[in-house]
Amino acid sequence: MAFLALGINHKTASVAVRERVAFTPEQMVEALQQLCRLTPSSEAAILSTCNRSELYLKLDEMDVQAVLAWLAGYHGLPLSDLQACAYVHENEQAVRHMMRVACGLDSMILGEPQILGQLKSAYAVAREAGTVGPLLGRLFQATFSTAKSVRTDTAIGENPVSVAFAAVSLAKQIFADLHRSQALLIGAGETITLVARHLHEQGIKRIVVANRTLERASSLAEQFGAHAILLADIPDELINSDIVISSTASQLPILGKGAVERALKKRRHKPIFMVDIAVPRDIEPEVGELDDVYLYSVDDLHEVIEENLKSRQGAARAAEEMVAVGAEEFMARLRELAAVDVLKAYRQQAETLRDDELQKAQRQLANGAPADEVLAQLARGLTNKLLHAPSVQLKKLSAEGRLDALALAQELFALDEGERKS
Repeated sequence: MAFLALGINHKTASVAVRERVAFTPEQMVEALQQLCRLTPSSEAAILSTCNRSELYLKLDEMDVQAVLAWLAGYHGLPLSDLQACAYVHENEQAVRHMMRVACGLDSMILGEPQILGQLKSAYAVAREAGTVGPLLGRLFQATFSTAKSVRTDTAIGENPVSVAFAAVSLAKQIFADLHRSQALLIGAGETITLVARHLHEQGIKRIVVANRTLERASSLAEQFGAHAILLADIPDELINSDIVISSTASQLPILGKGAVERALKKRRHKPIFMVDIAVPRDIEPEVGELDDVYLYSVDDLHEVIEENLKSRQGAARAAEEMVAVGAEEFMARLRELAAVDVLKAYRQQAETLRDDELQKAQRQLANGAPADEVLAQLARGLTNKLLHAPSVQLKKLSAEGRLDALALAQELFALDEGERKS
């Protein structure tokens, strides 16, 4: 058995290289089938995300260069460029690497949960392509089981370690039920998009997106069933907003103390939770002095994230131990399965020899031969045939000086134990 995990990720390759080695969903099935056809891979799966492209393979022969050459050729990349940033893990190390990936231990954000879903999708696509066999099937199931145990038994994914996630988590602490809350998001960049996604996933009642251009705000709002407005409309919307999260590139504050104070009066001082992620700030610091306003800056969030990272790093140490155990157990099961295959073949061979000798004995009895002579001949014939192949191989090993193999044969046939009993 030769198992291989080969790929590139955010640690080893630039974005420019990762973009060129990425597989689109439309390419995946054809790429998997081609991979099995043009390399020594008998089973294959491909994981391709913005941060990594990895191949998980069962190889009939360990030919790493053939796989690298295929990957470079498929994407039209010079082989030397790929060799400079690719990593290769074999057998148990490959199993351990795959489990670490599934648990988020190899991610840009330690413990991030999305990668497990992406790995499950990669498995489903490989099954659709017909490139998953017994080995990869067992490995994926063992990987999912280990990842589930890590998520259940450690705190690796519990505490937010991104600005967007931290902002939403703080909002959940202040508003126990987001289903009744309304959020005003100021800006339409990447961070606000992530905030909108997290709020939407938490089932928030209503989201309003405010931006300098209505077109950009509408584009983001459509993704999450939100409402789009211009920055000039913020004072009117502020009255209805329980949560305000802002991240723009404005050089001047967008929200001042006066506007927030007027909104609070109309809200009858119902609390507003505000997060200012922007640098320079979008919300005047004096807003934080108002009663019924909970204002957090990006520095406050980073303090939360730093504490949470420490918590995740502690959990990661426990997760690494669980991954090591999972990989060892998987390899032990594979070795057991290999023994089962050998035993099945040996038993089938022995049963064939038995049936041949039994048929011969039955013919002799039908021809009137004495039963005791037939039984003696059956015993001798069966013994000789069962011992013939092992005897030939043991003599050959002895002639070659393979004393280790002879010692193993003595252990296999329990010859020492037999001598002690006699």
